[in-house]
This record gives sequence, C-alpha cells and structure tokens, in this order.
Amino acid sequence: MSSENLHAPRERLSKKALTLHHAIVSLMEELDAVDWYRQRSDDAEDEQLKGLLLHNMREEMEHASMLLEYIRRNDGDFDRFLKTYLFTTKPILEIEEEAEKGGDSDRDDGKRRDRSAGAPEVGFTVGPLKGA
Repeated sequence: MSSENLHAPRERLSKKALTLHHAIVSLMEELDAVDWYRQRSDDAEDEQLKGLLLHNMREEMEHASMLLEYIRRNDGDFDRFLKTYLFTTKPILEIEEEAEKGGDSDRDDGKRRDRSAGAPEVGFTVGPLKGA
C-alpha cells in the first residue's frame, strides 16, 4: 500500500504532496512490472508465453508513460527536467552541463523549449550548509 511509504505523517502533508505520492508510487509499480515481464519473457522457453509476456510488458510501459505525463503536468520541477532531457540526441551529461551553466539549451531540432508551463527557469540550490 502506498501510504506505507510515507516519510512524514499523512496529516502534515499537503493534498498535492499526497496526490503526487500516489502517482509516483504507481509509476514505480508500473516500472517494476515492466522489469518483471521482461525478465520472465527472457526466461520463457515457450514462444507463445514469451509473446504474451512481452505484450503485457508493453501495456505496463503505456501505463508508466501516462503516469509520467501526469506527474510532468502537475509538478513544475519534473516538467522542467523532463523537457531538458527527454527526446534529445545530445549526450545526456552534455545537456546537464549546458543546463547547469544556465544556457537556454535549445533542443537538438533547433526549436526552443516551451517554458510556459509555470516551471521556473532557475535551478534549485540548497545554498551553503556550513555556518548557517
């Protein structure tokens, strides 16, 4: 049950935190299922069973994709990071370096990213941890 994974008392969490928690835990479960089906299909000797397991795996991928999009639409930070890294062809660490430098990191297709979804353009920092 997802509520067992809460790290703070339920009554202290906002409705948004709980809603995103449910979506994130569900995404984790879908990804676990993808992994299980892939492993079972690799291990299956019967071709018909292998095909069924791969079909089920792809269904779980569809569910995971829907949940990821839900999370992106409801969390500005996820939105920003997913728009930075997904559907690109540059090396991932190169994209990270550009993003950390504050560059506008145009997508590989030359189109500018739409940052109108309410996501902040600045990165998150913790700040100095000593002497605070």
